[in-house]
Amino acid sequence: MSTPAEIAPRASYPAQLAAVSGRALAQLVRAPSHSRRAEAARKLALHSLWLSAAGAALIIALMLAFDLTEIQLMPARGTPGLWPIRILTDFGKDEYVLSVLAVALVATALVAAGLHGTRRALLLGLGTRLQFIFLSVLVSVFAGEILKFIIGRGRPFVGGKADPFNFVPFQGTEAYYSLPSAHAVTAFALAFAISALWPRLRVFMFTYAIVILLTRLVLLAHHPSDVVAGALVGMVSAMAVRYWFAARRLSFAIRADGTIVPLPGPVGGRLKRVARGASAP
Repeated sequence: MSTPAEIAPRASYPAQLAAVSGRALAQLVRAPSHSRRAEAARKLALHSLWLSAAGAALIIALMLAFDLTEIQLMPARGTPGLWPIRILTDFGKDEYVLSVLAVALVATALVAAGLHGTRRALLLGLGTRLQFIFLSVLVSVFAGEILKFIIGRGRPFVGGKADPFNFVPFQGTEAYYSLPSAHAVTAFALAFAISALWPRLRVFMFTYAIVILLTRLVLLAHHPSDVVAGALVGMVSAMAVRYWFAARRLSFAIRADGTIVPLPGPVGGRLKRVARGASAP
């Protein structure tokens, strides 16, 4: 939802809403225009390669040396005292995270359609950032679901025993959807996306992601290598979405060396003034 050309103020609200929504979607598929996108693409490829190589090595090492030990140390499934962990882990559930982001996007469009000038521009700038966060999580979850189906790793103790090498590729059932962890995918994609836009939130967001990762281990929903794989998928996928936005000059700029940096966005005080204006009689 980048700042569009001003829509005629006399247009009806439904027409304004349709125009705002249409332009918000159109900006995502327009041709890339940033002159430094080739440098950014090379840096993305290099970083993704190194991150994937290091992640794959760690995943294999965990499978061989730690997965079995870790799941045997965890409390049994259904332990009554784990109810707070079951509540906490839902903060990384992809359906919940995507639903909240979708509601925020719709609300932004609904309010922006009734505004004009600077107030609309500020709100649509926030909307573009919400689009980035939403798509970072959505693309990551989609990639994770494909990998789950292809790999077909059994969850801890599926089959009646602790076996970290219980694989049935293309099995397609929840019991064999262990690698990568969808919660880890979601949490790390969300953490990366928000940190990419607002670097000051990096420590808070990655602390949140690590906590979600740990809840999946305590609940015996995944092996350690599953959550590491989920973190890797979430990070790499969100990096690719960030490049897509930067190449179209949406929310990000590209430096001469190919580094992608966030553009200055709406600040709290200005957004509060927009909200007051939107609710004023």
